[in-house]
Amino acid sequence: MEAKRQLDVLDKRLADQAYLAGNRYTIADIAVWPWYGGLAKGRLYDAGEFLQVQGYVNLQRWADTVAARPAVQRGRMVNRTFGEPSSQLHERHDAGDFLTKTQDKVLNAKE
Repeated sequence: MEAKRQLDVLDKRLADQAYLAGNRYTIADIAVWPWYGGLAKGRLYDAGEFLQVQGYVNLQRWADTVAARPAVQRGRMVNRTFGEPSSQLHERHDAGDFLTKTQDKVLNAKE
């Protein structure tokens, strides 16, 4: 199955290095993480169990490492319309919006 082959290729690539292109975080990680990171953590297509993603330990490490980056955490908030209101930033126009315009603050301001 092609998905398992790709997961295996990524897992082997990540066995000897921290990130996809070496030991530095690059555009390759930024581009690939939303898909394969989500798949590895079982948040994409509900396919994690079927694909046995927990067995890809290097891919799991990489997915967790990228997810822990502050910029990734902020980026996942933008245009989000589900989950905790404090994790939703419906519109972002300025870096300060993360401090003042998350959905919990917007809703409290209307009250």
